[in-house]
Amino acid sequence: MRFQLQLDSKNRNPIIPINYQYPLSAAIYKILDQADADYAAFLHEEGYTVDGGLKHFKLFTFSDLKGRCKGNHDRLHINSIMELIVSFHLPEAAQHFVKGLFLSQDIDIADSKSKATFKVNSVEALPDPFVDFEKDVNSTMTFRPLSACVAGIKNDKDDYDFIPPTDARFAFCIKHNWEEKLKALKIPFDENELKVDVNRKNTKPKSRLITVKAFTKQQTRIKGYLNFEMELTGNSEQLQVIYNAGAGLYNALGMGCLGVLEE
Repeated sequence: MRFQLQLDSKNRNPIIPINYQYPLSAAIYKILDQADADYAAFLHEEGYTVDGGLKHFKLFTFSDLKGRCKGNHDRLHINSIMELIVSFHLPEAAQHFVKGLFLSQDIDIADSKSKATFKVNSVEALPDPFVDFEKDVNSTMTFRPLSACVAGIKNDKDDYDFIPPTDARFAFCIKHNWEEKLKALKIPFDENELKVDVNRKNTKPKSRLITVKAFTKQQTRIKGYLNFEMELTGNSEQLQVIYNAGAGLYNALGMGCLGVLEE
C-alpha cells in the first residue's frame, strides 16, 4: 500500500540536511512506534528474514521529497509544502490504520547542524496499479525510480561495491534482492519467469552519493542511481512486493522506491 503525504513546515525558514534520508527514516519509525511499539521494534530489530539466513528486510520505503527547495552545500532550504510517498508491504486491510498513523503527525528532519519540523497536512491513499491484474498471470511493467536505486556486490572487506544501471550485473542484483524478499515472505516464484531488464537506450542514469548517519562515528556512504527505466516481469503478487517494499538495497532508508511509468 502506498500513501502520498503533504508536509508543511512549522518553521519560518526551514533548512534540512541534503542527506535527509536517514533522519526521515527515523521519523517514520517513530510514528510507527507511537502506534504499535511491537511492530516498530520488529521492523527495526528483525524485519523479515529468509529461512536460515542473516539478511533482514524491512518491507517499506519512501520517495525523495518533492517541492521547491534550494541546495546550499550540504543543506536544503525549503520553499514550499513538500510531498512524500511512503510505501508499505502490508495487507490491504491495514490501509485505514496506517493512514491514520500519519495524519496530523509532526515529522522532524534533523542532524547536528539543522532541524526542521513538518506537520503532515494530508494523507492520500494511492491506487494499487495491480488491482485489475489476473492472479498468477505474468505481466511486464516499466518502472522508474522515485528515489535512488542501490545495487551492490559484497567485496573482500564485506562492504558493497556499488553498481550502475549501465552494468549488466545491476539487473542481476535487483533480481536477486527481489527473490530474497519473496523467499522471506514465502511467496513462490519461478526464477526463469521473474525478469529484470534495464533500459540502457533512452536515458542516462544519474548517480547520487548519500551519507548515512552524518557527523557520527557510524557515518557511511552509499551510491544509488536515478533517471533510468526498468522492465519487471512477474505476477501481480510478486510485482506488488518490489513496488511496495522497494527495489535493491537500503529500502528502509528511502532507496529504491519505484513509480509505474505511464504508457
